Amino acid sequence: MRKAFLLVMVCCCIQVIAQGTLSVHEAVNLALEHNFNIQITKSNTEIAKVNNNIGVAGGLPAITGTATNLESIVNINQKINSTAGDRNLTRNGAVSNNLNAGIAGTMLLYNGCRVIAVKKQLEMIQAQSESLFNSQVQNTIAAVMTKYFDVVRQHSYMKTLAQSIEVSKKQLEIIAVKRKIGYASDTDYFQAEIDLHSKEQYLQSQKIILEQGKADLFNLLSMHADSSTLFSDSIAIENNLKLEDVLNRMNQNPDIVAADQQISINTLAEKQTAAQRYPTLRVNSGLNFGRSTSNGGQILLNQSYGPYVGLGLSVPIYNGSILKRQQQAAAINTHIAKVQKDATILNYQTDLTKTYQTYIHTLYLISTQYAINRLTEKLVNLTLQRFSLSQAAILEVRAAQQSFEKAGYKLVNLTYAAKAAEIELKRVAGILAL
Repeated sequence: MRKAFLLVMVCCCIQVIAQGTLSVHEAVNLALEHNFNIQITKSNTEIAKVNNNIGVAGGLPAITGTATNLESIVNINQKINSTAGDRNLTRNGAVSNNLNAGIAGTMLLYNGCRVIAVKKQLEMIQAQSESLFNSQVQNTIAAVMTKYFDVVRQHSYMKTLAQSIEVSKKQLEIIAVKRKIGYASDTDYFQAEIDLHSKEQYLQSQKIILEQGKADLFNLLSMHADSSTLFSDSIAIENNLKLEDVLNRMNQNPDIVAADQQISINTLAEKQTAAQRYPTLRVNSGLNFGRSTSNGGQILLNQSYGPYVGLGLSVPIYNGSILKRQQQAAAINTHIAKVQKDATILNYQTDLTKTYQTYIHTLYLISTQYAINRLTEKLVNLTLQRFSLSQAAILEVRAAQQSFEKAGYKLVNLTYAAKAAEIELKRVAGILAL
C-alpha cells in the first residue's frame, strides 16, 4: 500500500513538472524518491538489515561436505613376512583407487557470550544505519528547500530588475517627447538609452544565474534540468520558532542518535574482545566414508564408514598479551565515541544559538524592510512624475531607481536568510518535514 502511494505521488509530481510548475513540496517528494545519496544510504541500511542475523554472529551450526576420488597407477614391490616364509610381491602398473567422502558439522556451545555480543552489535549497527538514513533524508530535504528558495530569490531579483526596466523605458519615452519639443538634450536621451540597455544586460545576466540555480536544484532531485519549469514566487516564513523548544528537541537529531548508538557499538566490541579470553567449547559430529581398491598388493579392498561425535575445547593461555591490548584499545574507542558525541552536541548547540539569533534578527529587519520597499516604490513613481513635469533631473530618477533596486534586493535577501535559518533550525532539531 505504501509503495503504491509513493508511486502515485511521484507520478503526480512528474506530471506537474511536465505541466511547467513545481512547488517546494513536490520538489522534496521527488528528491526523496530519486536522490542518489538517499538511494545509497537506503541500500546501506538494507545491507545492515541483511547482516543482522544470528548466523552472521556465529550462533548457528556449520555443516561441510567433502569428497575426494584419487585414481593412480603404481609399481608395487613388497616383501611379506609370513609363517610359511618370506615372499616377495612385485607388480608393475597396478591400478588403485581411493575414495573418501564425509559430512562434518560443528556447533558452538560456549565462547564467553561473544555470539550474544556480536548479535547485539549487529542490531545496533542496523539501528545506526537507519539513523544515518534519517540524517541523509533530513539533509536532503534541507538542501532541496534551501536551493528551491534560492531559485525563488533569483527570480525575485529578475522581477525587481524588470520593474526598474519599465521605469527606464518610461523615462526614455518622456525624454524622447521632451527632445522633440526642445526641452531635453541629446545627452540626456543617449544616457537614458545607455541606462536602459545596461539594465537589460543585467536582466540577461540574472537569467543565466537563475537557470544555473534551477540546474543545481534538479541535480539534487537527480533529474535532468528543465528550464521551462516554473516555481513559486513567494517565500513563506514560520516566525514562531522558540530557541528553548528547538534545543529541547535537538536530541532527536539523527546524527546525535547515531553518535549515541556508536557508543553502544564500541561497548559491545569491548565485550567481544573480552570474550576471546574465555574458553571455547564446540561439539563436532559427522559421517565418514572411505574406500580403497587395488588390483595389486597385499590389500585389494579397504572400506570403512560410520558416524562420529565429539567435543572440542580451546583454552587461551598466553598469546603475548595481544587480547589484553585489544581490549584496552576497544575501551579507548568507546571513550572516543563518547567524546565525539559530546562534541557533536556542543557544536549543534552553538550552531542553533547562532542560527536562532540570525533568525530573530532577520525577522525584525524584514518587518522594517517592507516599509522601506513600499517607500522606494512610491519614490520612483513620484520622481518619474516630477521628471515628466520637468521638476526633477535625470540623476534623481536614477537615484530613485537604485534605491528601489537595493530595497528589493535587500528584502528578498532578508526573506531568504530567514527561511534558510528556519530550515537549519528544524534540521538540527531533527524536526524538518513537510
